[in-house]
Amino acid sequence: MEYVYSVLILHSMGQQITEENVENIIKAAGGTPDKARIKALISSLEGVNIDEAIKATSFAPAAAPQAPAEQPKEEKKEEKKEKKEEKKEEEEAIAGLGALFG
Repeated sequence: MEYVYSVLILHSMGQQITEENVENIIKAAGGTPDKARIKALISSLEGVNIDEAIKATSFAPAAAPQAPAEQPKEEKKEEKKEKKEEKKEEEEAIAGLGALFG
Protein backbone atom coordinates (compact mmCIF):
# COMPACT_ATOMS: atom_id res chain seq x y z
CA MET A 1 0.00 0.00 0.00
CA GLU A 2 2.84 2.38 0.73
CA TYR A 3 3.74 2.41 -2.95
CA VAL A 4 0.21 3.36 -3.98
CA TYR A 5 0.09 6.02 -1.28
CA SER A 6 3.35 7.48 -2.48
CA VAL A 7 1.92 7.74 -6.00
CA LEU A 8 -1.17 9.47 -4.64
CA ILE A 9 0.99 11.90 -2.65
CA LEU A 10 3.05 12.74 -5.72
CA HIS A 11 -0.09 13.17 -7.80
CA SER A 12 -1.78 15.44 -5.24
CA MET A 13 1.34 17.62 -5.04
CA GLY A 14 1.57 17.91 -8.83
CA GLN A 15 4.93 16.12 -8.96
CA GLN A 16 6.03 13.67 -11.64
CA ILE A 17 5.35 10.06 -10.77
CA THR A 18 8.74 8.48 -11.33
CA GLU A 19 10.57 5.54 -9.82
CA GLU A 20 13.01 7.89 -8.14
CA ASN A 21 10.27 10.04 -6.57
CA VAL A 22 8.35 7.02 -5.26
CA GLU A 23 11.60 5.59 -3.87
CA ASN A 24 12.35 8.90 -2.14
CA ILE A 25 8.95 8.97 -0.45
CA ILE A 26 9.33 5.40 0.81
CA LYS A 27 12.79 6.22 2.16
CA ALA A 28 11.52 9.43 3.79
CA ALA A 29 8.85 7.42 5.58
CA GLY A 30 11.51 5.08 6.96
CA GLY A 31 10.84 2.16 4.64
CA THR A 32 13.08 0.12 2.41
CA PRO A 33 11.97 0.56 -1.20
CA ASP A 34 11.62 -2.51 -3.40
CA LYS A 35 12.78 -1.33 -6.82
CA ALA A 36 11.03 -4.17 -8.65
CA ARG A 37 7.66 -3.31 -7.10
CA ILE A 38 8.16 0.38 -7.83
CA LYS A 39 9.05 -0.35 -11.45
CA ALA A 40 6.00 -2.60 -11.84
CA LEU A 41 3.73 0.03 -10.32
CA ILE A 42 5.06 2.84 -12.51
CA SER A 43 4.72 0.73 -15.65
CA SER A 44 1.15 -0.28 -14.71
CA LEU A 45 0.21 3.39 -14.38
CA GLU A 46 1.21 4.29 -17.94
CA GLY A 47 -1.79 5.79 -19.69
CA VAL A 48 -3.90 5.80 -16.52
CA ASN A 49 -5.71 9.01 -15.63
CA ILE A 50 -5.33 8.99 -11.85
CA ASP A 51 -8.04 11.61 -11.35
CA GLU A 52 -10.54 9.43 -13.23
CA ALA A 53 -9.46 6.33 -11.29
CA ILE A 54 -10.01 8.17 -8.02
CA LYS A 55 -13.43 9.40 -9.13
CA ALA A 56 -14.42 5.89 -10.20
CA THR A 57 -13.71 4.54 -6.74
CA SER A 58 -14.93 7.45 -4.62
CA PHE A 59 -18.03 6.61 -2.67
CA ALA A 60 -19.62 9.86 -1.59
CA PRO A 61 -22.79 9.28 0.39
CA ALA A 62 -25.81 10.63 -1.42
CA ALA A 63 -28.78 12.20 0.28
CA ALA A 64 -31.52 9.63 0.75
CA PRO A 65 -34.62 10.45 -1.28
CA GLN A 66 -37.96 10.55 0.46
CA ALA A 67 -39.78 7.29 -0.23
CA PRO A 68 -43.50 7.36 -1.02
CA ALA A 69 -45.83 5.77 1.52
CA GLU A 70 -46.42 2.62 -0.53
CA GLN A 71 -44.93 1.32 -3.73
CA PRO A 72 -46.31 -1.37 -5.97
CA LYS A 73 -44.47 -4.68 -5.82
CA GLU A 74 -43.18 -4.28 -9.39
CA GLU A 75 -41.39 -1.05 -8.53
CA LYS A 76 -39.81 -2.64 -5.45
CA LYS A 77 -38.46 -5.50 -7.56
CA GLU A 78 -37.03 -3.06 -10.10
CA GLU A 79 -35.36 -1.05 -7.32
CA LYS A 80 -33.78 -4.18 -5.84
CA LYS A 81 -32.51 -5.18 -9.28
CA GLU A 82 -31.07 -1.69 -9.84
CA LYS A 83 -29.35 -1.73 -6.45
CA LYS A 84 -27.82 -5.12 -7.21
CA GLU A 85 -26.56 -3.84 -10.56
CA GLU A 86 -25.09 -0.69 -8.94
CA LYS A 87 -23.37 -2.78 -6.28
CA LYS A 88 -21.96 -5.08 -8.94
CA GLU A 89 -20.62 -2.09 -10.90
CA GLU A 90 -19.00 -0.70 -7.75
CA GLU A 91 -17.37 -4.05 -6.99
CA GLU A 92 -16.06 -4.27 -10.55
CA ALA A 93 -14.62 -0.75 -10.32
CA ILE A 94 -12.86 -1.61 -7.07
CA ALA A 95 -11.50 -4.83 -8.50
CA GLY A 96 -10.25 -2.99 -11.59
CA LEU A 97 -8.46 -0.39 -9.51
CA GLY A 98 -6.94 -3.10 -7.33
CA ALA A 99 -5.45 -4.66 -10.43
CA LEU A 100 -3.91 -1.34 -11.38
CA PHE A 101 -2.19 -0.84 -8.07
CA GLY A 102 -1.47 -4.54 -7.39
